[in-house]
Amino acid sequence: AAAQKIDDKNAAPLKIIDFHNHYMGPSLTLTNLAAVPPAQKQYWEGVNRKLADPAALTASIESAGIAARVINTPTAFIEDADGKVAADVFPRINDHLAELVSRNPGRLYGLATVDAYSGDAGARELTRAVRELGLRGVFVESAKNDLLLDAKEARPTLAAAASLGVPVFVHPITDPTMHKRFVKYGRLGVRLARSTINSAALFAMLEGGTFDELPDLRVVVTTLAIGGVLLAGGFGDGYRLRSDAPALTRRHVYIDTMGLHPALVRSAVDLLGADHVIMGTDWPIVEEKSVPERLHKAFAFCGLDASQQQMIASGNTLKLLGVS
Repeated sequence: AAAQKIDDKNAAPLKIIDFHNHYMGPSLTLTNLAAVPPAQKQYWEGVNRKLADPAALTASIESAGIAARVINTPTAFIEDADGKVAADVFPRINDHLAELVSRNPGRLYGLATVDAYSGDAGARELTRAVRELGLRGVFVESAKNDLLLDAKEARPTLAAAASLGVPVFVHPITDPTMHKRFVKYGRLGVRLARSTINSAALFAMLEGGTFDELPDLRVVVTTLAIGGVLLAGGFGDGYRLRSDAPALTRRHVYIDTMGLHPALVRSAVDLLGADHVIMGTDWPIVEEKSVPERLHKAFAFCGLDASQQQMIASGNTLKLLGVS
């Protein structure tokens, strides 16, 4: 209760960098509308227009009241009916993303897109994207068919990220089996399925020994995985991810603030520590308004000091991206 009484009116301005943003560009053919229910089609058509428009992306920085966005390109938006994406698409995505970022220094940062389950091919493209194009991390899907991120097929990409010192953004997917089971419960059911697969990817790396084998690996999960972080950090004698746990286990895992709900931010800080929580919104799927105001209110609720607030607002992201 005391935390809620903290006055945020005189809080210092925050430099805010949004880690969780999607961008497809105008040259890619979006296929995601095929699976959208009729009642949601108009909404997703609007999302798709923003995804394809670089002007909408850059304009959104000012309208949200933030300093920069970290952008990625999810292949789930362009996969064919069999869930496949041609191998030559990944270099095209990364070349375009790097060119856009170069035209917006300090306002856009890019994460490479690779097929993390393609063995050495994914690792080679990630290495090229970081060393030659200057991208600062990698976007990967939580799963592919029956594979999670502990699979041997994914190890080369994760090893390359660890060696290059760049973060891995582990993003939810629509798992066909869980989606079929939960979709009848509407948007909450869809979110439950996606949150479960995001948590499962984290569990796979924890229990599969990925972090033991790759001590320099850093991964970011979304707020949808908060249940998984809670299970891994609050129960039993397994891997403990709480803020008071040994750094050897906790240091690998970060979580974003998608939703900007004060209680979720508080939970993430309690579980992982303020130094492992990063601001992220899921633009343009979720288009947050008055981001600075909402963050200040969440931070006031959480009772965070100025240093912790700036860590979450941008400091942790800049450190992960290797930006001085």
